[in-house]
Amino acid sequence: VQLQASGGGLVQAGGSLRLSCATSGRTSSSDVMSWFRQAPGKEREFVVGSRWFGGSARSADSVKGRFTISKDNAKKMMYLQMNSLKSEDTAVYYCAAGSGLIASSFVDPGKYAYWGQGTLVTVSS
Repeated sequence: VQLQASGGGLVQAGGSLRLSCATSGRTSSSDVMSWFRQAPGKEREFVVGSRWFGGSARSADSVKGRFTISKDNAKKMMYLQMNSLKSEDTAVYYCAAGSGLIASSFVDPGKYAYWGQGTLVTVSS
């Protein structure tokens, strides 16, 4: 599985941005697709994730109501719609894929075998 994230950029606080993650390779019903982010000097943190073929998404409390994950199975694309952006959302955003994760482990970056290269989101205040 290969992942490629794109769509990052500079946006003002309160604005919106949509990130994309192109995937290639075999997918299965047990696959989980998620977004993580890493701000300068901080550890990588979970943003939002869901199973490739459906199921409820899980989100970090810091982005609930603002960020939404979506997928286009036919195009093998995953998206992260980010609204009401805040300066604290500034980070490099990564898409990730893993298999066989239980819901409670979505937040653990160590459970994901595949990572995109990251795309930088900068929110100016």
